[in-house]
Amino acid sequence: MPIKIKVPSVGESINEVTLTQWIKKDGDWVERDEVIAELESEKATFEINAEQAGILHTAAKENDTLKIGDVVATIDDTAQKPVTSTKEKDTEKKDTTPEESKSVSKKSVEKKEIKSEEKAAAPVADKNVKATPVAAAILADKKVDVKKVTPTGFNGKITKHDVLDALTKPGRPVGKELFDRGEKSEKMSNLRRTISRRLVEAKNSTAMLTTFNEVDMSAIIDLRTKYKEIFKKHHDVNLGFMSFFTKACCFALQEWPAVNASIDGDNIIYHDYCDISIAVSSPKGLVVPVIRNAESLSMAEIEKSVFDLATKAKESKLTIEEMTGGTFTITNGGIFGSLMSTPIINIPQSAILGMHNIVERPVAIKGQVVIKPMMYLAVSYDHRIIDGRESVSFLVRVKEMLENPAQLLFGKDPLKALLEL
Repeated sequence: MPIKIKVPSVGESINEVTLTQWIKKDGDWVERDEVIAELESEKATFEINAEQAGILHTAAKENDTLKIGDVVATIDDTAQKPVTSTKEKDTEKKDTTPEESKSVSKKSVEKKEIKSEEKAAAPVADKNVKATPVAAAILADKKVDVKKVTPTGFNGKITKHDVLDALTKPGRPVGKELFDRGEKSEKMSNLRRTISRRLVEAKNSTAMLTTFNEVDMSAIIDLRTKYKEIFKKHHDVNLGFMSFFTKACCFALQEWPAVNASIDGDNIIYHDYCDISIAVSSPKGLVVPVIRNAESLSMAEIEKSVFDLATKAKESKLTIEEMTGGTFTITNGGIFGSLMSTPIINIPQSAILGMHNIVERPVAIKGQVVIKPMMYLAVSYDHRIIDGRESVSFLVRVKEMLENPAQLLFGKDPLKALLEL
């Protein structure tokens, strides 16, 4: 009897998932525990595996919405494993006559000659982009972006006329006709629908306000420049900005606990720990994996956590547990060039810190105008829990510690700590 592969339960509140990709195709032989498909819930992407070895028969299509417990596929575990391609190749080699061998050798030489010609038309900037020698020379001389050139040559090769056409028609969309008005409809993924729902819910269910400040990043930049090589060698991870901001936020959150709180019905839940959610862009949308007990972690441990979570997000391998919870969120729009924004609260949390681009700007210090690397900071907060005094004081505290990184040792000025002030 065929073995049924069903959609597994992935969380108490999740009732349906989307089949995003078949890793193995209908009729393929699969080994036991081999990944056969990728599913996406409203919170994360996960894989399903073959329960036994056999022939796979798919029962659902890509982009289908499935309920928990629905049959995704069946496996015929009584089927015989097909002969491997290696044995077939060995058989072909044994049965080949001397005349056929000469023919094969001749074809191999011809293939090598073709490859040599392709090498002559060397890739331009991108390994996947090829151009004729004349076209390559014009591209280099005129410094034309190959992404703005539509190739019309054989096998996707850029010709001389393609480059000249791009030069005479700047701004023309790549691969599109002029005045094209095409449209396409694409079904929203479970993750994108969840993001949409939660963002609207956050706007409609919270009394959200945003307060701003700016921070001089000179001290942190100098510190990173001085110690980044030693830090990398000692901890096997890069020293980024996120560890400084996470540390500063953890100290400030413990000084202003309302910013680290959440509403549960008529109650306010205050958290003694800091589970920091880090907003990360993934191929399928924004996700916010959590660094647990960040207040207890060292700088290196925070950086390793950020790296691991970001890598998993890019590979769509975050688990439900890694994305659940969080008491405060940090988002960095600066990596995309954002100068200032008002981040939306990640409910049920009560606040979120927005980092932005570091820009050298003239600032006045003791009556003198100097150029400093400055970053705007923004804290959006739920005014039902957090008063203006608390939100502003929290952000000022973060600013003070970032501008004086030595304070991150104790959460206060080291000299004051020494004098117990």
